[in-house]
Amino acid sequence: MMSEIEKGSVSIAFVREALHSVICRGLDPAPFLVQASIPPALIHSDAARVTPASFGTLWLTIAAALDDEFFGLDSRRMKVGSFTTLCHLTLGAPNLHQALQRARGFFNIILDDTAVAVIENEREASLRLLTKPSTENPDPGKAVFAHETLLVMLHGLLCWLIGRRIPIRSAQFAYPKPAWWMEYGPIFCSDLSFGASETRITFGAGYLKLPIVQTQRSASVFLHGAPANFLLKYKNEQSLAARVRRRLRADPPESWPSLEELAEDLKLGASTLHRKLDQEGTSFSSIKDMVRRDLAIRYLAHSAMSINEIGYIVGFAEPSAFRRAFKQWTGLRPSDYRPAA
Repeated sequence: MMSEIEKGSVSIAFVREALHSVICRGLDPAPFLVQASIPPALIHSDAARVTPASFGTLWLTIAAALDDEFFGLDSRRMKVGSFTTLCHLTLGAPNLHQALQRARGFFNIILDDTAVAVIENEREASLRLLTKPSTENPDPGKAVFAHETLLVMLHGLLCWLIGRRIPIRSAQFAYPKPAWWMEYGPIFCSDLSFGASETRITFGAGYLKLPIVQTQRSASVFLHGAPANFLLKYKNEQSLAARVRRRLRADPPESWPSLEELAEDLKLGASTLHRKLDQEGTSFSSIKDMVRRDLAIRYLAHSAMSINEIGYIVGFAEPSAFRRAFKQWTGLRPSDYRPAA
């Protein structure tokens, strides 16, 4: 059974954003892609996706090359080892409230261009990112990825410290809606707004009272894949569509239930399940295609199985049908996802 963070996939948009810092420094992005088992052809397809393992390797490889765990998104480097230091700093806190205050202080010392603030009341807490005034012309694209990355880091760290996802009630962003905004739902929440005066995520204040459950021993395992593993490890799984995905991922495609069988498992009528998925902007058929797509991408990138074998495993009796479906899902052929020999 694949690990929890291996489920799903990462949009090529985040790969492009990560590589931007490499290109801006005059470095060739190709070796970074090769090391992460990402075929360069994927960069040219907006629908392409990569496995979490590949994105994690890319993140860590870029960080090592730049000696910057923040992709060169700030005027000051977040040197390699900074995130490890932050984790150990927060481990000693008695509860999440104190851990968050330590994390806020840490980033406000480390970063020059973005300030982190925490606003609380009895019911809600908000984690806010404010871009500091600069004498130079800010790069809007750089600010987008900086806010995305910093929120993923902070939210993922908080979730890990208490050993559970902290549901985000709303998220707003101080920039226009990016082309890949649909990726924000699984990462943050469904209540999204763009073009706001500041970037912030809001969650229940009660989580701040919870104790820290991680230890120095568990930190050594966690840090091996952090912070790249946050993109999927603590993603939003509260929707009905997410429940359906989890149910399908538990079995191979040949054992998947019908819509009626799934509805019965979920204690819903078939028409109710169809209607609720439609309200979430998806369908049972679309979810099945997405799960098949992610399985196929993982096998293509990280196994020696033939393309025909992979097509059969993900539910296609005819290789030609698999190739057509894969091209529709990703804009590319299955062979384009094979790492260079």
